[in-house]
Amino acid sequence: MSGTPQGSVWRQPAQVWAVAFACVVAFMGIGLVDPILPAIADSLQASPVETELLFTSYLLVTGLAMLVTSWISSRIGAKATLLVGLGLIVVFALLCALSGSVDAVIGFRAGWGLGNALFISTALATIVGAAAGGSGAAIVLYEAALGLGIAIGPLLGGFLGEISWRGPFFGVVVLMSIGFIAVLTLVRGTTEKREPMPLSAPFKALRNPALATLAITALFYNIGFFVLLAFSPFPLGFGAMGIGLTFFGWGIALAVTSVWVAPALMRRIARTTIMAVTLPLLAVDLIVAGLVVGRPTALVVCIIVGGLLLGVMNTVLTESVMEATDLPRSVASSAYSAVRFLGGAMAPPVAAALAHAWGDTVPYLFAAASVLIAALTILLRRRVLAHIDETDDDSAEHAEAILVGDAT
Repeated sequence: MSGTPQGSVWRQPAQVWAVAFACVVAFMGIGLVDPILPAIADSLQASPVETELLFTSYLLVTGLAMLVTSWISSRIGAKATLLVGLGLIVVFALLCALSGSVDAVIGFRAGWGLGNALFISTALATIVGAAAGGSGAAIVLYEAALGLGIAIGPLLGGFLGEISWRGPFFGVVVLMSIGFIAVLTLVRGTTEKREPMPLSAPFKALRNPALATLAITALFYNIGFFVLLAFSPFPLGFGAMGIGLTFFGWGIALAVTSVWVAPALMRRIARTTIMAVTLPLLAVDLIVAGLVVGRPTALVVCIIVGGLLLGVMNTVLTESVMEATDLPRSVASSAYSAVRFLGGAMAPPVAAALAHAWGDTVPYLFAAASVLIAALTILLRRRVLAHIDETDDDSAEHAEAILVGDAT
């Protein structure tokens, strides 16, 4: 992001702001259901494990869809891919709001995940192509949208969730409909011919040792991420607004370290070193969270501290994927994200099942162990990652790798 003309970052064409607004709403969807998980469990007579499947279906489909998004967008174009993704989110968010059973909500969240994958895998490419100020300006805007979405999602979910558990879903319908209209009317289509991407490209990308190492690291890291995000609303014991405010603080912490702290660290310290230090610190935070789980104030502090560490890891992992391979950035990033989303998909229901069997402390210990496995992966495979510490290029190609890398 260095070298971006400061005056140009916020002076952008209307089509850039249209996509940026839709990005904010898309990223809101990650934490939007967090504050209403207990309310959904009560209203629909669902167990915590069933309720946590709202995250699993969404993340599993998002991850699997990442394997084909580059194949789709290379054939129908960026604008069409954006509109299909936004349209699917609107439809499935509405169906979630109108559902009468937890099974229906779980199923419709899967459809939402498909729309989200199509949209977020194309959004930054569109911003990069149209933004004034070069790729640096585009990355600033994208990361700002990411931070706003992750922070606002739980807050809006808490506010609307106080009215009804259906409220956050209706809120997404309204906001994403506005985003759809904005993209439809303001984003220009392109006549540029794109070379169709083979369907097998992301699978072949995982044969690269460095990329495979980062994908495995991210899989176990994401278990820690989503235990903290998706399980914590239950032991907190707050109402929807209390949970929303807690994760608003978590999202702000994540955004601050992702946008400002992590880039500053990477200018001074090797990426592998940052990860090898941050992951054990995150494990310690999760262990402490497990030990103080019965004290809501202490747990809130652990959640927000976790947000600070997660922001660093998100950005450093994404930057590392950029340098891991000379394959097309979108292909490498799609392959990596597909694997890491599997960790996010499995974590919430496993955490709920562990809590049911052995108490609320155990899910956090499970998350800490997973994060330590991620750290061990980095340490044991540091030799194959050596080249990601050797370059600090700020070229336009770097923007491509954040297409899907920062979506969680």
